[in-house]
This record gives sequence, structure tokens and C-alpha cells, in this order.
Amino acid sequence: MSRRKKTLTEEDRILWSRVARSAVPLKGRAHPEEPEALAVFDPKGLAEEAENFFIGPLESASPQPAAKKKEQVVRKLDEPTRSKLAKGRLEITGRIDLHGLTQDEAYGLLLAFLHRAFASGQRYVLVITGKGSSGEGVLRRAVPKWFSTPPFRGLVGSFEDAARHHGGHGAMYVRLRKRDLT
Repeated sequence: MSRRKKTLTEEDRILWSRVARSAVPLKGRAHPEEPEALAVFDPKGLAEEAENFFIGPLESASPQPAAKKKEQVVRKLDEPTRSKLAKGRLEITGRIDLHGLTQDEAYGLLLAFLHRAFASGQRYVLVITGKGSSGEGVLRRAVPKWFSTPPFRGLVGSFEDAARHHGGHGAMYVRLRKRDLT
């Protein structure tokens, strides 16, 4: 048997640096630096940052209304696509974890995340809401309702509960709309 060299993902490196910063370093050593790439997803203080995100560049990244004025409807994800996402045949290009956030914080953070994902051309993302203490978490119920509101409708094409290994009923696969590049 050969051993593969394991490399940490960017999320794992950030998580590890946070854990390492909570420990007392050995004499003569300093705390490790936290990578900047995903530091945006730190839940504390993100509500203000999400609000500031909407000033300026957001307008250029927002989807343009359709020429036909067709009503945009958010639907359930079709079964073949959900199956491909669950089996790993379609790549989930982004994920956000909303555990422990209030509805206001989660709303702003989720909207900012989806705008960034849409602007960068991502197609499938994973939104982790958690199941809540009794199986009916507040965010688990609220996020699907948010998707049908105007700020989200131009971004989200469809969504569905995730497969068990991606979080099951505490997470959702979200298909973002295609960007109109004209």
C-alpha cells in the first residue's frame, strides 16, 4: 500500500489557523497567520461587510432583466442534476455555512455570497443552513422563502435539499442562473 500525500484545502487551512490561534504557542513561537482568501466568511462582523459590499461594484455584477420581461421563478432542482451533484459528477464550485448566524446576518451574507458567485460565473453552490435543534431550524425554513424574493430571484434558478454526505436536510444545492453577457 502506498501513502498519498494529503494536502489541505483552503477552507481546511483557514479552519486550522483559527484552531491554532486559540492555543497558547510554545515559548518563542508566534501564532500562525490566517490566510486572507476566505477570511470573508468569518461570521462575526460580516453583516456590516455584506452591507458595504452592495455599495459600488454590486450594480455592475447584478443580473440584467430579461428583454421579454418574463417572470423569473425559482423552481426545485431537477432529479438528474441533483443526482449528478450528489454523486460528484457536477462540481460544487462554492459553499457557505450559515450555522450560528441570526436571520439578518445570514440574509446579508447569503445575498453577498450569491452575488459574488453569480458575478464570477459559478453555476452550482452549496448553502449549509443546519437542521436546527428540533429538526426545523429557522434558517432551514427561511432560506427557501428568501429565494423567491426579488433580490434572490435574479440569481437563483433552482434549489433542492442536498445529499446526505453534503449535509442532507441541513444543506441545499443551489443552481445559479446563467449570466447574460450581452
